[in-house]
Amino acid sequence: MRYEAMLQNWTQRINLVASSTTAAIWERHILDCAQIWPIARSAAERWVDLGSGPGLPGLIIATLATDLNPDANIILVEADRRKAAFLNAAIRELGLIHNTSVWTCRIEDATPLAADVVTARALAPLKTLLLHAECHLAPGGEAIFPKGRSVAREIPEASRHWRFDLALYESITDAEAKILHIRNLRRV
Repeated sequence: MRYEAMLQNWTQRINLVASSTTAAIWERHILDCAQIWPIARSAAERWVDLGSGPGLPGLIIATLATDLNPDANIILVEADRRKAAFLNAAIRELGLIHNTSVWTCRIEDATPLAADVVTARALAPLKTLLLHAECHLAPGGEAIFPKGRSVAREIPEASRHWRFDLALYESITDAEAKILHIRNLRRV
């Protein structure tokens, strides 16, 4: 609830989430992100959330990890300094300083992060996400991307450039959305 209040407050000053979704933050954002947790390996030690924005899903994952995997280290990569300031404030307010950090840089400029799990939500088309994931995944790592209606055309488009093992999960928050679980990512 503290995160929800912070998100509401900061969204009035900077564009963190669409104002049309602030009335449904729990369903539209928090639950939507929390459904990622059970898909990933439970022992994943390093999570990297690309283009973290308001911390979706990164801050939600970090909060869950506090109880469910206290050894996990969550890195939020966000280029926008205002959004990074929000992320740092939320990390302090939510007591996540022991397991969560913010890298304020462009994804392309970040040192490869050797992540067990890479996530991104509402960031880019799948073929672009895979390019970013390839750089930041550890060997054997996995990528988890919630995707909306465009997923049906993004998968074949990405498959022209990439090979990967894909598991598709139904979203519990949007009948038209899917969660992509990608392993064994490699270029064509």
